Parts: sequence; structure tokens; C-alpha cells
Amino acid sequence: MQGSLFQIEEEILWEDLGNGIKRKIYGYDNQIMLVKAKFEAEAVGILHQHYHAQVTYVESGVFEMTIGEEKRTIRQGDGYYVPPNAVHGCVCKEPGILIDVFSPHREDFIK
Repeated sequence: MQGSLFQIEEEILWEDLGNGIKRKIYGYDNQIMLVKAKFEAEAVGILHQHYHAQVTYVESGVFEMTIGEEKRTIRQGDGYYVPPNAVHGCVCKEPGILIDVFSPHREDFIK
């Protein structure tokens, strides 16, 4: 197990990724990781791919999400699944927060 069994919102610092995107890393082990990502309007999560499976819940905001060849507008209460190695990315249309779960954990997010 990495870190504490409990993650308290006020105790986790935002990591500024630049270009209007910040993230907080919550609990994780070698198999799973929870990440909160905050986007300003017009921030772009560039198209990318990784070998991790990903599921995401839209806590707030509006996003134009692309997964593979499909593009959809998603908003609060929606979610999506990204299969391993699928190209994906988003454009934030209204400021919002995405809650990501990765399996296995994103070792590249850990400093």
C-alpha cells in the first residue's frame, strides 16, 4: 500500500500541470490509482495513450472527449472508459473536474 489509508481533500496539494490543468493524486497501490483533475475553460488534455485501463467520472464541467475515432460532449454525472492503448484526450468547454481511476497505477504520476 502506498501512503495513507485515508486521503483528506484539504491535505492533498494540487499539482499544477500547466495550461489550465491541475491534479491531486489520491490512494493507490500497484494495481489501482485514483486521481482528481481540475480543468479551466479551454484547457486541453492532449491526445495521448497509455497501457493502463482508465475509467473516469465527470464531477463537474463540460468536456469534448475523444476516444479513438469517437467524440462526445460529456458533462456532470457522465463517465467514460478508455481501454489500454486507446488514443484519447479532451477539451474543457466549461471549467470542471474529472475523477480518474487507472489500473495499474500510473507510475509516471509519482515523483
